[in-house]
Amino acid sequence: MPIKLAPDTTKQLHTSIKRFVAEQLDQEIGDLKASLFLEYVLEEIGPSIYNKAVADVQSYFEDRTADLPGTCYEKEFGYWVKRK
Repeated sequence: MPIKLAPDTTKQLHTSIKRFVAEQLDQEIGDLKASLFLEYVLEEIGPSIYNKAVADVQSYFEDRTADLPGTCYEKEFGYWVKRK
């Protein structure tokens, strides 16, 4: 599943990449190079991050639902038992 970003997000990322390269590598790059780098990151690195996030969410919900019967259980047919 390819990672698709909103145009606004893409624009902000291009700006961030260009700033990072300028400040950390002392080089100026244009929009094309920033775009190519972002495309590479999304295609090559993005899936690993995405898959880890999905696994984390799955683990989170499995932990929360593991004891669902124990935490969300109500004894049935207790009306007459209470009346005795």
